[in-house]
Amino acid sequence: MPPGSDDGAALSETVRRIERSAGALATASVSRMDETLPWFRELPADQRAWVMLVAQAGVRSLVEWLRRDGRRPGQDLADEIFDAAPTALARSISLQQTVALVKVTIDVAEEQVPHLAVPGEEAALREAVLRFSREVAFSAARVYARAAESRGAWDARLQALLVDALLRGDSSDVLASRAAALGWADAPPVAVAVGRSPGGEAAAVLHTVYRAARRIGVEIIGGVHGDRLVLVLGGASDPLDATAKLLAGFGAGPVVVGPVVATLDEATESARAALAGFRAAPGWPDAPRPVAARDLLPERALAGDVEARRRLRQDVYGGLVRASGELLETLDAFFAAGGVLEGAARALFVHPNTVRYRLRRVADVTGLSPLTPRDAFALRVALTIGRLDPQAPVTPAIT
Repeated sequence: MPPGSDDGAALSETVRRIERSAGALATASVSRMDETLPWFRELPADQRAWVMLVAQAGVRSLVEWLRRDGRRPGQDLADEIFDAAPTALARSISLQQTVALVKVTIDVAEEQVPHLAVPGEEAALREAVLRFSREVAFSAARVYARAAESRGAWDARLQALLVDALLRGDSSDVLASRAAALGWADAPPVAVAVGRSPGGEAAAVLHTVYRAARRIGVEIIGGVHGDRLVLVLGGASDPLDATAKLLAGFGAGPVVVGPVVATLDEATESARAALAGFRAAPGWPDAPRPVAARDLLPERALAGDVEARRRLRQDVYGGLVRASGELLETLDAFFAAGGVLEGAARALFVHPNTVRYRLRRVADVTGLSPLTPRDAFALRVALTIGRLDPQAPVTPAIT
């Protein structure tokens, strides 16, 4: 008579037989695992001992389940099987391997049915074992789901610590050790992207970004800091384009990508630029999304970013000074004339084509075209900073 029937004592004698044979069943199961599962033979001794504990707990739970005629709480009894081993076992043995262990144990139990069941109860016992094995399989899935959730939360915390270390500029040894714990391969080039977090649990936020990163073949480490999501991208030939494909993982608002660097050791520079750009991005409401931190140099400088001021002073203003004084003079006249070539030419007493030629030279020297409104704004900020900041005077080149 199957478990769950009206006759609750139907398998009472069979249950007593199984209880007396519990140790032998567990030992036979582990021996069969050793014979049929090559990976099981390679497990360390402590992990093999854990599996023996799980097998013994499985037989005890089966006995208790049969005593209850297969009624609930079967799940609770099945969960107790895995409580016999540390949660570390779930990190050492995959879910697929655990299913294989359960199958071996059930096969051994089924083979022993003729010896365990009293005459006439063989079919009932076989059905009971199969039903209990289903409960065990569900329990294994729950154990691994909990382990994955715990591992995800720990990984999110470890990544947040790594991003913190990047922002602080910690030593390369600290960065390397934390990155190695996360399996970071340090694939060049490396860049940092910063945007607003969409909200919710950090592990869930990062999981969404990881799925997108895997699809495009980019390696990432991320951290949620307050309302910001900071991502370190590795192996993306064009980090700006790669970040554009990860935008679904960010919240609303600007997303800024720092400059490309060679390795994670140098990523502090990229992170600081991206964070400075993120803070200054509201100053450019029409900025693309994502936007490169270098394209926000004027706003960053106005917001007090020292590095942005240095780059505008040395690279832009300094480049013009080193090139020739006539480029600065032409820019001043062009801006004073409201961006009208003819007006600048009259002020300089030259032909408009001369002004046009000099403006092209400005673009060649600085990478910024005075004829483009956005670039013209950056040039004006650079000229102002270069003239107001006496701390680092720029010496014209000797020609």
